[in-house]
Amino acid sequence: MQRPIVLGVVVVGGLVAMTVFGQAGQLGIDNVATNLYRVTGQGGNTAVFIRNDGVVLVDTKLADNGQGILDQVRTVTDKPITHILNTHTHGDHTGSNMFFPANVEVVVHANTATNMAKMPAFQAEDGKVGMPDRTFQDKLTLFSGAEAIDLYYFGKGHTDGDAFIVFRDARVMHSGDIFATRGLAFLDVANGGSGLAIGETLGKAAAGIPNVDRVITGHTDTLPWQDFVDYGEFNRLFLEHARTSRAAGKTAEQAAADLQLPAKFSAYNLTGRGGPATNMTIIYNELAQ
Repeated sequence: MQRPIVLGVVVVGGLVAMTVFGQAGQLGIDNVATNLYRVTGQGGNTAVFIRNDGVVLVDTKLADNGQGILDQVRTVTDKPITHILNTHTHGDHTGSNMFFPANVEVVVHANTATNMAKMPAFQAEDGKVGMPDRTFQDKLTLFSGAEAIDLYYFGKGHTDGDAFIVFRDARVMHSGDIFATRGLAFLDVANGGSGLAIGETLGKAAAGIPNVDRVITGHTDTLPWQDFVDYGEFNRLFLEHARTSRAAGKTAEQAAADLQLPAKFSAYNLTGRGGPATNMTIIYNELAQ
C-alpha cells in the first residue's frame, strides 16, 4: 500500500512553501556521482542514492510529487525506496513524504520532527505516515563502507533543524536550504531560523565535515565545496555589518542600503523577500532581545 497523496500546497510558518523559491518547473534527473542522482523541479532538490538493497531519498519536494519522484528514480533503478532523509521541515522538502509506503524509514533532526508535527499536512490522519520514524541530535551514520551516509547538525540557521547529509564515498553533501542558493538566506524565525547563528553554523559545518568536494544545494545547482565555505563567510560578514550599523544608530533599512561586500560576492542574488532589509530587520530584532 502506498502512502496517500496530500494535494495542494503545504503551508509553512504562515507562508505558502512554493512562494519561497517557486515550483521551478517540471521534474528532471541528473547524475551527480556514482549511484547518486539529483531530481530537480517542483520544490527543493531531491537526492537519490542507490544502495545494494534499496534507494535513499533526501527531501521529497512539494505535495503531489511522490509519483513524479518515483518515475524519475525508475529511469535509473528498479530498487525500492527504503529511506527518506529530510533536511528540514518545509513543505517544499517534505511535501511528498506521505506518498511513500509506511515501511520507508523517515529520518530527520529532532527539532525538525518537532516542527513537522506542527504542520497541518502532518496532523491530518492521512499525513501522519509521512512523519519521522527516527531522529538524531548531533550526528548519525547510516549504513557502512561505500554506502555510508553521515547526518550532521551544527545549530540554527535557515531553521533550528537543518541537517547536513553527506554521501561519504561520493564526497558529496546535500545542504538543504541552509545553503539554498548563492544569495540571501531565508531565515524562518517561526521555525527557529536565526540571522545571528547562521554564519556560525555554516562555519562549524565547513570545519567539521571532512572530505566533501561538491554540494547539492537546496534549490540551485550542485556547487563546489568552496562555494559552501564562502557562503558561511557571506553570512558572517552580513551579520558583522548589521552589528556595526546598529551600534552606529542606523536603521535596518539604512544598513541594507549601504551594505558592501567583497567582490567575490558580486554575483550573489540579493533580491527577493524584501532584499537585504528583511534579514537586517530579523538580525536587529534578534540583537534587541
